[in-house]
Amino acid sequence: MTKAQEKLKQVKELLLIERKEERKYFKNKLLNTSLKDQVDEGICWYPVVLNKHFYGTAERLTIDIERTQGLDQKHSFQAGNSIYFFSNADGYEIGKDRVQGVVNYVKKDRMRITLQEDELPEWAQDGRLGVNLTFDEGTYKALEKAMDDVIEAKGDRLAELREVLVGEVAPSFNALEAFKHSGLNLSQEDALNYAASARDAAIIHGPPGTGKTTTVVRLIRHLLKTEKNVLVVAPSNAAVDLLTDKLTEQNVSVLRLGHPARVTDQTLKQTLDVKITNHQDYRSLKGIKKKAEELRKMAYKYKRKFGPEERMQRKTLLRDVDLLKAQAFQLEHYIINDIMEKTDVVTCTPFGTTHDLLKNVVFETLIIDEATQALEPACWLPMKRANRVILAGDHCQLPPTVKSYEAKELLNTLFEKIVGTKQVDKMLDTQYRMNEKIMNFSNRAFYNGNLKAHDSVAHHTLGEVEEVLEFVDTAGCGFGEGQNRETRSLFNKDEADLLIKRLKSLLEPYEEHEYTIGVISPYKAQVELLTEMIEEDEFFKSISHLVTVNTIDSFQGQERDIIAISLVRSNERNEIGFLADTRRMNVAMTRARKYLMMIGDSATLGHNDFYGNLLDYVDEQQAYKSAFEYLY
Repeated sequence: MTKAQEKLKQVKELLLIERKEERKYFKNKLLNTSLKDQVDEGICWYPVVLNKHFYGTAERLTIDIERTQGLDQKHSFQAGNSIYFFSNADGYEIGKDRVQGVVNYVKKDRMRITLQEDELPEWAQDGRLGVNLTFDEGTYKALEKAMDDVIEAKGDRLAELREVLVGEVAPSFNALEAFKHSGLNLSQEDALNYAASARDAAIIHGPPGTGKTTTVVRLIRHLLKTEKNVLVVAPSNAAVDLLTDKLTEQNVSVLRLGHPARVTDQTLKQTLDVKITNHQDYRSLKGIKKKAEELRKMAYKYKRKFGPEERMQRKTLLRDVDLLKAQAFQLEHYIINDIMEKTDVVTCTPFGTTHDLLKNVVFETLIIDEATQALEPACWLPMKRANRVILAGDHCQLPPTVKSYEAKELLNTLFEKIVGTKQVDKMLDTQYRMNEKIMNFSNRAFYNGNLKAHDSVAHHTLGEVEEVLEFVDTAGCGFGEGQNRETRSLFNKDEADLLIKRLKSLLEPYEEHEYTIGVISPYKAQVELLTEMIEEDEFFKSISHLVTVNTIDSFQGQERDIIAISLVRSNERNEIGFLADTRRMNVAMTRARKYLMMIGDSATLGHNDFYGNLLDYVDEQQAYKSAFEYLY
């Protein structure tokens, strides 16, 4: 066994630990707790009413439900979740009388769900209905198989890629051709040409605001000049949809694989289901299926007298049904092949590459975008579909989520293992987002001073004001943190009050301007508190469309003119929790274009070297302020 295989065996063991932890979490929450506790935990809506059901995209059964109790109860449901729709009515069992589905969207107390059934269950009309989240076993099975495939690969391209990426074989490149690409800067052009010349692998390292997505899209267009099609993967549906939309805007023919419920409305037209529906032969396909269903119903229609003649008639009808089904299968197969033949780029999540459509397809190039947010097994899953792989991302921003402490080594992504060690990476060095004073600290702390601000943004500010940065220090103010009893998340009411006060003061001179504003915090409880305060404040009502409040993790990939960060932590133990992962703070600070406001307790934060250096930088920029200046 090679060193690469041994390393990957360890990764698989970590994956099994993580799977066990997540399964245990769902088992504890769903099997060992009452419905009331599940509702309180935010993983169940019960009771709900079924407002309507209909056949939506690609004739899939869709339901609209609404919860009637606990309307203020916080919950964990969001678009793309796998769920169970169940009945708790007399005579039914939650564990048996249920069907699987996928959440399309959640709006306040309403939810739309696409069910994995052809017809609505009878029990759906009997009341006492509910919806709960479920453990996604299928994804873990696919990831484990991917690890087995790459570990056991022998004498094929997957085995070669394994030895290059995590083994001791050096990557190889074709002669570098210095193609000119209009509209790209020198580092983008260099990264594109370098990636295109790779025989095995390449990395595009894109720090905040450097145009990584633009570069990836241009790279794909460049590759299509010599390749029939390209496989593009990203770990989240949102990232896949963004790339799909950007490619479509460039008149690239894209096929988006994935459940329609997990796809944005804008991207829906590129999905396989919709492309089949829009195909010129779909009407014929639908007609054949309809005829087959009519004959099937006719065959099983109740008859008082059922003798040899009726039995023969049923047999004849069912034979005709089988012939029609075979005809429908052939026509559908033709339609799908026709769609694939006209496709330039296939986009999906890593799990999407297990689709039957790609079963025997090998692409020349696989591109994994946002690879730093993907668990390593998720990167290996699509790898057997391609001859080379190009990873894009930024390992100085947030890593993927890992629930098990024992499996925390999974946070070390494939991208991070390769970057800087295999000489396959190129960094984009010019950012088009931040004033240079906002950029400079992150540049020093994460990018070795190699990042520069483009002239168009280097000095941009709010109006005529020169200030672009402030840290409001709450040390000594007695702004202690608190904890939500139910969710265990932290909040800081006094800090939230001060942030709202400072933000209003900052915005007052710019009522005429449509500056976008992001209010962010590492803790969900603080986000909920700030959201409530902003919604109730008269000042923000006229500009509510410009204000977004969310966690730092949810803000990755976004930008706003003004960013206000509430750091929350304030305690005598100097505990800073997951703020110790400084990549989270890098994401937070680099969302700001023209003004960055941070509010926190230096007495708690300053014991950490990173935050100590941040406070020194703020002081150096004359942007340090004491909260006492604003309290009285």
